[in-house]
Amino acid sequence: MSILSIQSSVAYGHVGNSAAVFPLQRLGVEVWPVHTVHFSNHTGYGQWRGPLLAAEDVRAVIQGVEERGAFEDVQAVLSGYQGGEDIGDVILDAVARVKEANPGAIYACDPVMGNAKSGCFVHPAIPVLLRERVVPAADLITPNQFELGYLTGTEPRTVEQTLESVELARQLGPSKVLVTSVERPDAPEGTIEMVAVTDDGAWMVQTPRLPMKANGSGDVTAALFTAHLLETGDPSLSLARTASSVFDLLQTTLDSGRRELQLVQSQEAIASPRMQFDVIPLR
Repeated sequence: MSILSIQSSVAYGHVGNSAAVFPLQRLGVEVWPVHTVHFSNHTGYGQWRGPLLAAEDVRAVIQGVEERGAFEDVQAVLSGYQGGEDIGDVILDAVARVKEANPGAIYACDPVMGNAKSGCFVHPAIPVLLRERVVPAADLITPNQFELGYLTGTEPRTVEQTLESVELARQLGPSKVLVTSVERPDAPEGTIEMVAVTDDGAWMVQTPRLPMKANGSGDVTAALFTAHLLETGDPSLSLARTASSVFDLLQTTLDSGRRELQLVQSQEAIASPRMQFDVIPLR
């Protein structure tokens, strides 16, 4: 399995490609990372150094990969945070070219816009780009519950409302949706959930909520779910594996007392998920 991953990169810590590549490799996936930025660290620190790569430079790297005849081997294009409309154009062009070379390839898009606590933290043009052009081109999207609402003009809170919002998102184009950070008023205290929906059904997994904020955890989640779904074709199994690995990663990070994801220290939980959480069919 080969994945073309077009995302940001940091030298210190784990977000974007620096969060997605190692877990995918640990699963045995061949990953070709294309960086859109190369920063010293993620921007959550308030200070960072390094270049934002020009769209034409990103396009040139992708073109070089294409010229090696690699596109016919790509099973998925994976993208996350899109810093500008010009990068969005490059990603959409890459998706079209990959699908031309391999019609069976999918586009997995994490439509990064914000979260329930911080609100929308991207440039105002980005949600419009995602809703009108990027998400319609995607086969799989992995928004958090806040982003799902932002994409669909809804405010999902209950499970039923979340499923209704997912169907609105699926009407935009993607047939598969993974919703992360699902919170509902009637959930058991101290829990958080993920919901996966495809043409075959809908499933939910519930895990303990850990008292932490971990930059990059959404990037890991999107990468793992994409890889497991490609390998198994089973959304329920993919959800269980992803939830298990991500929870253990977050627990290890919390126990370490460190701010950055402890990816290397959690590699066994990624390669061999403990499968400690039950997946509940919703329909």
